[in-house]
This record gives sequence, structure tokens and C-alpha cells, in this order.
Amino acid sequence: MKFGVVIFPGSNCDDDMIHVLETVMQQEVVRLWHKEETLPGFEKGDCIILPGGFSYGDYMRAGAIARFSPIMNAVIEFANSGGFVWGICNGFQILCEAGLLPGALLRNSNQKFICKNIYLKTKTNNSAITSNIDLEQPLNIPIAHADGRYFADRTTLNSLIENDQILFTYCDESGSESATSNPNGSEMNIAGICNTGRNVFGMMPHPERASEEILGNTDGKVLFESMVSLVSTSVPQ
Repeated sequence: MKFGVVIFPGSNCDDDMIHVLETVMQQEVVRLWHKEETLPGFEKGDCIILPGGFSYGDYMRAGAIARFSPIMNAVIEFANSGGFVWGICNGFQILCEAGLLPGALLRNSNQKFICKNIYLKTKTNNSAITSNIDLEQPLNIPIAHADGRYFADRTTLNSLIENDQILFTYCDESGSESATSNPNGSEMNIAGICNTGRNVFGMMPHPERASEEILGNTDGKVLFESMVSLVSTSVPQ
């Protein structure tokens, strides 16, 4: 499996992501500059990642300018053809701005930047990044954002529920979801979703910051393991 990590002006988690994919997961990684217009050599079983950061300084609205970077036309085409696309934090914002995921990420309800470890509840195993996760075991993963409050209208929220598109919700250490365990005011405590085709994923927490023993936390590693193992077993030999 091959991963492409798109680098925008203002990306600041690209090297973290590349390190985890290359060094920890032992996967092939290609750095993709945002001005590139194609994704040469990428096939349906590969994955394009939009990393966290502050693309274009979050001017106008987080992800709104990056959505128009030249490479995004190729990313959208890749996603529409069935390729995996995974957006984390700012990458999630970009995917929503590009229309690859429904809803929007708004300013945190407390109007402050939040950087801390939180707990996530995995809501489904029916996705490439959650296939190996124990649904009963909350994950402790960092967040770092000012615009992480997921918002969508009631029709969209109902559709997310009906189609099993909610991947993660914010919870407490025991797995209980409440307003207290919701760090940013997201609708229904939503922390991550996928599209109806189940090949585009967006999440605000940073699994790449919780994937090594040296960091004291490996809860995020299971997301990468899920994707690599699922794709490797599904690709015809």
C-alpha cells in the first residue's frame, strides 16, 4: 500500500504523519506538494492523506483556500474513483470545504484553541481506519484545534446515523458521551465521519501523535494498522 501526504502552505503535521507511516508502519510514502496537479502512480488501494496544520494561515475560514489548491482536483477525482482519502484536523476541514464530506467545522464553542488529550469512542468497525478497533475500548488521542466544532443540519445528521457514517465521538475515560466529554461543542459529540462510499475519512483528533511508545501513547496506531491490514487482505494476490 502506498500513501501520499499532501503538503499545503501552513501544514505542520506532515512530517509527523510521514514519520509514522514510513518508520512506524513501514509503508511507502510520497510527499505531494499542493501545486501538483496529478497523483501519478496512485491506485485504488492507496491512500491520500491531508494532514493537520493551518493551511494558508486559516485565512477566510479553515480549509477554505486549500480546497482550491491545484492538487485538490486530483484528490477529488481519486476519491470519486474509490481511492482512500483521509483528512486529519485541518485535513478534515479541507474535505468538508471540498464537498467530499458533509457538514462543516466551526469555531470551538468556547472560542478558544484547545490542545489536550481526549477520549474517543469508536462507533463502527465498518471502515478502513476502524476495522481493527475494539468498540468497547475508548482511545486516548490528542486534539489541537480552534475550529473543530462539527456542524450539520438535522437531515444530514440523521443521514450520518442511518448510513453508519459516524466513526468517532468524544467520550470520557469510561466511554460515556456527554456535554462534559465534548471539548468543542460538536453536534452529537462527533469527532470523525466518513462518506457514504466509505473511502473518505475525516477526524479532528491526531492519531499520528499517539502512535509510538516513546510518546507514552500508542492508542492512535490502531487506526493505521486497521487500514494497512484491511487493504493488504483485500487486494487480490
